Formats: sequence, structure tokens, C-alpha cells
Amino acid sequence: MTQHLDSKRLQRPRPGYGMVLAAVLSLVAALSLGTIGEAKAAGPTATSASAARWTDRPHGFASLAGGTTGGAGGKVVTVTDRTSLAKYAAAREPYVIRVRGAITAQPFGADITVASDKTIVGVGTSGELVQGEFHLEPGTHNVIIRNLTIRDSAIEGNWDCKDTDFDGIQMDTVHHVWVDHNRFSNICDGQLDVRKDSEYVTVSYNRFENNNKTFGLGWTTNLKTQITIDHNWFANTKQRNPSVDNAAYAHLYNNYLTAQTDPGDPVWTYGNWSRGRTKMVIENSYYRDVQHPYQADTTAELVQRGSILRNTTGRHDEWGAAFDPRDFYDYRLDPAAAVPALVTRFSGPQQRIDHLTGADG
Repeated sequence: MTQHLDSKRLQRPRPGYGMVLAAVLSLVAALSLGTIGEAKAAGPTATSASAARWTDRPHGFASLAGGTTGGAGGKVVTVTDRTSLAKYAAAREPYVIRVRGAITAQPFGADITVASDKTIVGVGTSGELVQGEFHLEPGTHNVIIRNLTIRDSAIEGNWDCKDTDFDGIQMDTVHHVWVDHNRFSNICDGQLDVRKDSEYVTVSYNRFENNNKTFGLGWTTNLKTQITIDHNWFANTKQRNPSVDNAAYAHLYNNYLTAQTDPGDPVWTYGNWSRGRTKMVIENSYYRDVQHPYQADTTAELVQRGSILRNTTGRHDEWGAAFDPRDFYDYRLDPAAAVPALVTRFSGPQQRIDHLTGADG
């Protein structure tokens, strides 16, 4: 309702209006006091939300079929330069790679190849990849990339970037990847591209900003990709927020889309797009100042429930049955009214996340 793989199905009663209102008030109160996510968080709703926001274990599709552990069990290293980052990221052994400070790719737009069994995590809020791309080649699996800023591979005056392939993160035919709490800004092509039959992917608590082709999925005629996309903020972006082409299952919830822009073409922008034969479910998201908030091809399916729209225009497509995410995994929905405050505060790099590796030095 809009306000203007096999696993055992988990049953849970739907909360009534009073419970939803109480949850919103509890979350807003916690945010205003600056206590959510800490031991003194206000009320049971804020406390239970804290665990999900700060855990080092992925949720959603990345948690299924053996789960995603990244470099857990491998050596923990801290890198401050491009050579060390590239060396450990491409190594055959598992590593937890802590990125301290800004690392600039050379030459401009160059790839940092990420092999299987890796965790790449920013130290505090300092970790950055500048003018480069994390690249996951076919067959790569069990990768976690979190708490980083990935920025500034855009070429001035080349808004469409059709003659380059400078992404922030690009993955082709991979499985079990968790992209969490990153900030993507001013990337030439896609900020995040999940391509060619990639499976068991979760994208959570990221901040996508200042871009044209933001977040795309597909580049395939097969129906294999399963992806969870939650608590992300899309701000000052034009298109692909995300665009999902031929995904078997795409579950989007508690995302915040606002202030889309394109200085060269202000006439047409869009939010979420279910393309090809995608089955998409959108829940409890918040759309502000968005043209075409969610749309679907006639061959695709899109189920939307519980989202809030403010000053939106254009397409609001809903058809087909799609799927029930709870047939695959359990999850906790935040009230749509709380999404702007929660996502603006908790998306992007956070000071405490790299401490979850157990190595604070």
C-alpha cells in the first residue's frame, strides 16, 4: 500500500497501526537524542534495530547458501597505498584488508582486482579509493566491501561516459558479495554494477550521490540474480536507482530516494525500474522529489507496499505477484516514515564499523 532458492517460510504477525506509530516515535526520539545504536538506545525498537545496523554478518540474499564471510579467518592487514591494496586484494589467500586514508588509483580509472575470500573495510571514516574501481572477475565469491568512500572517477564534461567503463564497483558472474556502508560519489559510469548472472548479493546502508548511471543490474538474458537492497540513500542521481534487468528476485526495502538531478537533461530521471523478466518487491521506502519513482516493463513484475511518496510525478507501476521475500529469509522492516532520518544518519562510512574485525590498530 502506497501512502501519497528454497527455505522454510517464516510466519510473523503484521503490526497494527499503534505498534507502527510507536516504532516511528521511538526511532525519531532515539535519533534526536543521538543514542540509537548505543547501549542506551531508546526503547526496544531502537535496540533491536541497533544489532542489524552494526553487525558484521550480512543479511538478505548474501546470507543464504552458505553465507558470506569475506576474509574471516585470514590475516588482518592495514594498507595506506595503492601497491599494498592491489597486492592483498588480488591474493589467493583470505585477507581482511583495512584501508586507512585515501588511496588514488593509477592510471586514472584503473582497476583494483578483488579475488575471493576478501573483506575490504575502511578504517574509521578515512578509507577511500579515489579515481579507481574495485573489480570482481567471473568466478569470484565470498567478498565483503564496506565502510569506504569510492569517488571521483568522473571525467569533466563527459556526463554520459559512454566511451569509458569506469565504475566504482563492478562484478561479473560472481556470488556471495556484501556491499555495505559505503559512499559512492562522482563516478564516471556506474557507481555499482552487478552484472552477468551474479548471485546472492546484498547491498545495504550505502550512500549513492552525484551521479548519472548510478546502480545497474543485469547485462544478461538469464534469470539467476538474487539481490537484497536496503537502507540505501540515492541523492542527486539521475537514473538506475537501481535499474534491475532480468533478476530472478530483487528485494528493495527501506531505501531513501531524493533530489534526483541531471543538469544536461532535467526532463527525464527515474528511481527504481523492474526490467526484462525481473521480479521486484519494494517495501517501506521513501521517495521525495522523484520523477518516475518505480516502474516496470510489461514483461516484469513489481509489487510495492508501505512506501511514502512526497512530491513525486510520473510512473508508479505495480503489477504481477513477484515473490514473498520471507520465503527466503527473515528481515525487519523499519517504518517508512522513519526512513529519511535513519538512512541519512546511518548510510555511508561509520566510525565504528572497522572495529568489528577485531583489529583496531
